[in-house]
Amino acid sequence: MDGTFSLTRRRLLAAGAATALSNYAWAAGSDKPEKEEVKVGFIPLTDCASVVMASVLGFDKKYGIKIVLSKEASWPAVRDKLVNGELDAAHVLYGLVYGVHLGAGGPKKDMAVLMNLNHNGQAITLSKKLADKGAVDGASLAKLMRTDRREYTFAQTFPTGTHAMWLYYWLASYGINPMQDAKMITVPPPQMVANMRIGNMDGYCVGEPWNHRAIVDGIGITATTTQDIWRDHPEKVLGTSAEWVKQHPNTARALIAAVLEAGRWIDASLSNKVKMAEAIADKSYVNTTVDVIGQRIMGRYQNGLGKTWDDPNYMKFFNDGAVNFPYLSDGMWFLTQQKRWGLLKAEPDYLAVATQINQIEAYRDAAGMAKVSLPKSPLRSVKMIDGTVWDGKNPKAYADSFKIKA
Repeated sequence: MDGTFSLTRRRLLAAGAATALSNYAWAAGSDKPEKEEVKVGFIPLTDCASVVMASVLGFDKKYGIKIVLSKEASWPAVRDKLVNGELDAAHVLYGLVYGVHLGAGGPKKDMAVLMNLNHNGQAITLSKKLADKGAVDGASLAKLMRTDRREYTFAQTFPTGTHAMWLYYWLASYGINPMQDAKMITVPPPQMVANMRIGNMDGYCVGEPWNHRAIVDGIGITATTTQDIWRDHPEKVLGTSAEWVKQHPNTARALIAAVLEAGRWIDASLSNKVKMAEAIADKSYVNTTVDVIGQRIMGRYQNGLGKTWDDPNYMKFFNDGAVNFPYLSDGMWFLTQQKRWGLLKAEPDYLAVATQINQIEAYRDAAGMAKVSLPKSPLRSVKMIDGTVWDGKNPKAYADSFKIKA
């Protein structure tokens, strides 16, 4: 495994150096997009912003394509439409793409991650009823669950998705086994607040603006942010099928480049963030008030119990390209957690799967087109909330090392 990794890493680094030295001349000739209209799905969440703004601001036209946006109702709907080709690509959960590729949680189809869309900016909300009993963070939740015994229900947005993984990791880091000590349900993001209001769950993990919305509506509190679990974690990706990339390589590059430009535009200034919030709050996109989006986009947080803070690790869409590179180690981390929680029965070839799915070559080409810097390595290192370090170098040992698992 180590030999394979070294070889792959050398190959990727060499490809990166070659890309950096290349002189890009993307003309209308052989580089012309094979498909001019690209149907891109999204779910009403703040982190759909770069995909939406690439269309709204016309960055797509710059690269010879037209993004046709398609608002979807749930992650299973996005999955099915990517699998059957109804959507060309989508704003989608990282772990969903990996789950489909391996046949975990639905139909099996070779999939592709074109780029990361954002870092950070999700949260775990606990109901006001739990907070009133003293459960306001991980430690106090664990204490309440030990003393006030009943069935506790928590919601995530898709079985192999990012929110399920953040929720399970967080609970386990406080000694709560999500598979044994609580009931886990799946709820579409825009329906989280309504379900908590009627008492269907004690807590949930979801993207914004649906955590801040629970505070505004007085029904929930923010127990933690996902950036507290893993600072600068990968979140949504621009996903598609492997078959689509193979058939439309120029279109894929154009799409990545357009979304990169939109992410760079959002992160460039405070006024751009405000304009973005105003645009995506519209009923055709997220369908909420501008303020519900705007607060946390600026890094201004409140927990619903009187505490407010400025978080430097708020949702980012570009951060000089650091957000968008499809790191192999990020993809492998989701596989380790899917294995940990019994979603994958067999041990996958972590590096091989991540290398198949994450379209590093296409991303490098698109980054060249959009003049975006590239990292030195396809792996990165991170220290998680429980003190463990993940660097992608020994995924099997990492996956096997957790005391709390399925």
